[in-house]
Amino acid sequence: MLTKQDLKQIADKGISEEKLNSQLEEFKTGFPFLKLEAAASVERGIIATTPEQVKQYEDAWENYKAQGRTIVKFVPASGAASRMFKDMFAFVDADYDIPTTDFEKKYFDNIGNFAFHDALDEVCRKNTGMGIEELIANGRYKEVAANMLNPEGLNYGQLPKGMLLFHKYTEGPRTPMEEHLVEGALYAASEGKAAVHFTVSHDHLPLFKQRVADKLDFYANKYGITYDISFSEQKPSTDTVAANTDNTPFRNSDGSLLFRPGGHGALIENLNEIDADVIFIKNIDNVVPDRLKADTVTYKQVIAGILVSLQKRAFEYLEVLDSGAYNHDKLEEIIRFVQHELCCRKSDIKEFEDADLVLYLRKKLNRPMRVCGVVKNVGEPGGGPFLTYNQDGTVSLQILESSQIDKNNKEYMEMFTKGTHFNPVDLVCAVKDYKGQPFNLPDFVDRTTGFISSKSKNGKELKALELPGLWNGAMSDWNTIFVEVPLSTFNPVKTVNDLLREQHQ
Repeated sequence: MLTKQDLKQIADKGISEEKLNSQLEEFKTGFPFLKLEAAASVERGIIATTPEQVKQYEDAWENYKAQGRTIVKFVPASGAASRMFKDMFAFVDADYDIPTTDFEKKYFDNIGNFAFHDALDEVCRKNTGMGIEELIANGRYKEVAANMLNPEGLNYGQLPKGMLLFHKYTEGPRTPMEEHLVEGALYAASEGKAAVHFTVSHDHLPLFKQRVADKLDFYANKYGITYDISFSEQKPSTDTVAANTDNTPFRNSDGSLLFRPGGHGALIENLNEIDADVIFIKNIDNVVPDRLKADTVTYKQVIAGILVSLQKRAFEYLEVLDSGAYNHDKLEEIIRFVQHELCCRKSDIKEFEDADLVLYLRKKLNRPMRVCGVVKNVGEPGGGPFLTYNQDGTVSLQILESSQIDKNNKEYMEMFTKGTHFNPVDLVCAVKDYKGQPFNLPDFVDRTTGFISSKSKNGKELKALELPGLWNGAMSDWNTIFVEVPLSTFNPVKTVNDLLREQHQ
């Protein structure tokens, strides 16, 4: 089945023949749906903090930072922003010249409110001899949109989201990447240093590096800190092979195998290479201007404070278990911690002898831990917090995407639609064990949680394989805690007009 050329191609990518065959096998077998117990809620698995607790956890985080810990803010930023401009691409190609849809009208009626207005005005003048307002007055709307989208203009149709101008300030507009630098200074700095890591696509790396070089001193002076900025790219070894509809490998016109990026789950490899005690993860487009940052900063500190408080207790219990200095009452106390605080339950735990119990508890305590901020469900797409059954028969908290749920199971769909909260990718992670050694994160991935989607290339149908998502299956075997955070901390930008929302003005 595989030619010499194929074997060379996969070796160049760092993919083994075994891995390729197992991916082709996954197309045939598909992936099982997850077995659910219930949607998580404030009564079951989601912590809602009181004002006193907010203060307590902020202090816990401050104390932790004061111990000279390594903290990194990790921002997945590789996606192109093309989806943001889908409606504007459609307008440029439409057979009419005047804004017709509600979306188009809103964009042009409010064009002066975009942070990129002045930059767009400048490229319009350069390319057409007229500014935005003059072009609009002459009915030349399409030229305005084309100058925003195309390479000879701002090239926003091709740029990554992190490089677009999102917010206005007196000192000039800011990109999301800069907003993340500011956030890094406000809640993730330790001993006067903030470390921020961006995962970017290869093509966009020079752009990011240039922007950082231009802006870093400004933010370092503004916040009185030094920055440590690093980048990584998605590894070619995490690409997945595409298949035809009959599950044979899909080939390009030159006979080579078609590989596609494995989705955000590939980033577990990038995360694994970061040397840190605590890592914050947040999407590139979920940022707000400074006037609205207070809630974000508070609750980032709260979820980090909860993380280090729970980790401290887990470490103390691991020391007890490893020293052998425990009695049955102590084991009962550790069971309560695993069941109630870490929300990991096993129905037949009562039947365990003490020796088996120790092994079980040790395994559940000695693994990476994450605290996820969840917001009340307002109908935005995203993963929901659930109690699900794991491969070993335990029930624990997981973030699920709709693709992991059996749509034909009425009970499960009801859980999914009635879920009270969802996760906007707001995570803080602890990735070292109690002896200070880093966990090997790929060991904690549930490989059965990938999914298959239908795509096409050059008019031919194909099947694409997505790896277990970064905050879904890739972190399946972590200790997971959910904490309710205010909706004001969640302000994603999915379309260009979202930038007109009050939260981005």
